[in-house]
This record gives sequence, C-alpha cells and structure tokens, in this order.
Amino acid sequence: MTPPDPDVRAILEADEFVDRLAAVEHERWAHWQQYLHDQCQRKNDGSLVIPAELAKRWSAQIETPYAQLSEAERESDRDQVRRYLPLIIEALAHHKP
Repeated sequence: MTPPDPDVRAILEADEFVDRLAAVEHERWAHWQQYLHDQCQRKNDGSLVIPAELAKRWSAQIETPYAQLSEAERESDRDQVRRYLPLIIEALAHHKP
C-alpha cells in the first residue's frame, strides 16, 4: 500500500476531523446500544439480561472473521462503514494536490 500524501495525512489526522469521525462513531455505538438494550430483559435492579439465543448468535459473530460472515452480516458491517464515508470524502475533496 502506498503511503498517503503528507497533506492528505495531515487532513485525516487533524483533531477536528478525528472529532467529527468520533461523533459518527458515538452515534453508531449509541444506536447499537439502544438496539441491544431493547432486546434485553430489564431486571428490577436495572441490570439487563441478554436472551440466550442472542448471546449465542452475537458470540458466534464476535468469533467469526469478517471474510467468513454471511453476506447479510458483511452488508451490515458495510452499512456501518458507509456512515463514515461522507466525512472522509468531504475531507479529501478539500485537498488540492
């Protein structure tokens, strides 16, 4: 892989750009956590219990390399990556070689 142009590297490593990506990551994580919480049984003490079938499925996904996931699972991961692409494209579009 060819190293990126130093100017492009500077854009992509700039604190402001990293913070914008971090905001997307937080949104992605929060969405997943809400989904996870919605699947769980809430106990009287506020703890959450993941249903056994979901725990089993998610454990299997955790242990499976990306290349071995089903097409639907890989597409789900691609959808998550697509959340970051507009910011990356915008940052690179402002680069004048």
